[in-house]
Amino acid sequence: MKRWWSSLIVIIGFVMLFGCTANEQAGQNAGGKGNHAEKEQVLKLNNENEPTSFDPPIGFDNVSWQALNNLMEGLTRLGSDHEPEAASAEKWSISDDGKTYTFTIREQAKWSNGDPLTAGDFEYAWKRLLDPKTGSSAAFLGYVIEGGEAFNSGKGSKDDVKVTAVDDKTLKVTLTSPQKSFLSIVSNPAFFPVNKKIAEENPKWHEEADTFVGNGPFQLTEWKHDESLTMEKSDTYWDKDTVKLDKVTWAMVNDRNTDYQMFESGELDTAYVPAEMSEKLMGSGEVKVFDQAGLYFYRFNVNMEPFQNENIRKAFAMAVDQQEIVDYVTKNGEKPARAFVSPGLKGSNGKDFREEGGDLVTFNAEDAKKLLEKGMNEEHYEKLPDVTLTYSTKPEHKKMAEAIQQKLKSVLGVNVKLANMEWNTFLEEQKALKFQFSQSSFLPDYADPINFLESFQTGNSMNRTGWSSKAYDQLIKEAKQEADETKRDKLLHEAEKLLFEGMPIIPVYFYNQVHLEKENVKGIIRHPVGYIELKWAEKTQSKKTSARDIHVRFSYSFRAVFSQRGT
Repeated sequence: MKRWWSSLIVIIGFVMLFGCTANEQAGQNAGGKGNHAEKEQVLKLNNENEPTSFDPPIGFDNVSWQALNNLMEGLTRLGSDHEPEAASAEKWSISDDGKTYTFTIREQAKWSNGDPLTAGDFEYAWKRLLDPKTGSSAAFLGYVIEGGEAFNSGKGSKDDVKVTAVDDKTLKVTLTSPQKSFLSIVSNPAFFPVNKKIAEENPKWHEEADTFVGNGPFQLTEWKHDESLTMEKSDTYWDKDTVKLDKVTWAMVNDRNTDYQMFESGELDTAYVPAEMSEKLMGSGEVKVFDQAGLYFYRFNVNMEPFQNENIRKAFAMAVDQQEIVDYVTKNGEKPARAFVSPGLKGSNGKDFREEGGDLVTFNAEDAKKLLEKGMNEEHYEKLPDVTLTYSTKPEHKKMAEAIQQKLKSVLGVNVKLANMEWNTFLEEQKALKFQFSQSSFLPDYADPINFLESFQTGNSMNRTGWSSKAYDQLIKEAKQEADETKRDKLLHEAEKLLFEGMPIIPVYFYNQVHLEKENVKGIIRHPVGYIELKWAEKTQSKKTSARDIHVRFSYSFRAVFSQRGT
């Protein structure tokens, strides 16, 4: 008993001393006497995985875009309303036919090494994006530029691509047809400029912090591969006075429970909400929910048995209960996906494209069984060939795969094997069509239904299913050339229906963005197209956080004493 009371007195004395010290420090900070480190705004984030590449046309994925969008900048940048606004280009003009854009680059725009940013850097970057030798998965985005598709497909030359640096500060671009989304398209990281001089001197300029050259609000100062990134406010950025953060650190932790624990311990300022804690945390003031376009889904490889059969693909798709998954597996308030284009995109009449298009696949156990039997008869299968579902190594992907595995077993009686693979390897293998059945996701590159649907054109690098339809390709081609918005919407709805007649995919749920965020963090913008904006973010000093920390430490020590008492 004496031991217990003496321990308690020591802890109380420590807490009182700690509290006095904290109050003195708070007073010093309020009086402006704190050191520089206390005043420095350092935002601590988690990127989950190593970026695929910081070479703009190659790093065509979310784990690269998150940081790259803040290290570099295109002609336009998405603002707080998610609409494109002037960025590296201070202004532009559009021809009467809507096809030719002339951009004026800011005089004060510079690279992080001090070089002036020129129109030639954009011409060089965009033609490199389209160059078949580059092998960019994002090249199809440049097909809106006249001559772009021909060059990328080997049927035309670089000189025929209609993007030209008229002079150092004037860029002229001619499109194949008027595109209402063009200013949004060029805000995408795939259209970021590349410093031609640096790239030609060192083709690996983008692989290390000490060789990386950007033109964005922050500059890369440290890159510990597969461990962390650090970026600091750029002193060459044209709008540096707007940037409030001094530094941003990025961890690479792909376990969301660990991510949450790091948030709780103060090692991170934002975190994901683990599915098993969503019910507890969703009512918390620290949880913020943001809109996000895109969806989680599964791809079939239609060139591998048994998924060469359309009815077998449909059977698998109809055996998945999307509502059940969002209610009991993900549990973050997502919407079940029963089509491919996500909600929130407006058609020409102002109505939501998804609402007008409706559900294109729904859970139906009885129909799924009948379709499986029909497909097996068509292929003369007495027994279904082995099926393996491959997913990238991550706890939430594993949990989802197990839910799909269980559902296919209970509805169809099919035993699905599971296999997992590290992210970068998984991505390359999926692109190479080496998987039979695999986990996937889609985040649009710009806010337009056509960006979702063009992914499944024959030969598109984003297709990754082997599925091909001449009728589908023609509908997308006509939609891209159609100036009448009402007719264009009709073509896109027809294309989406045709996609689900072929069923090369199983949609699961439409994304939202659910994040824990410290109360002293302000101004982070999470765009629906999937990447984060830190130009306007700030991290203020928080007295409340300090008080909370003291309380937590005291509570922990107090519990430790009572724990000792029981031993």
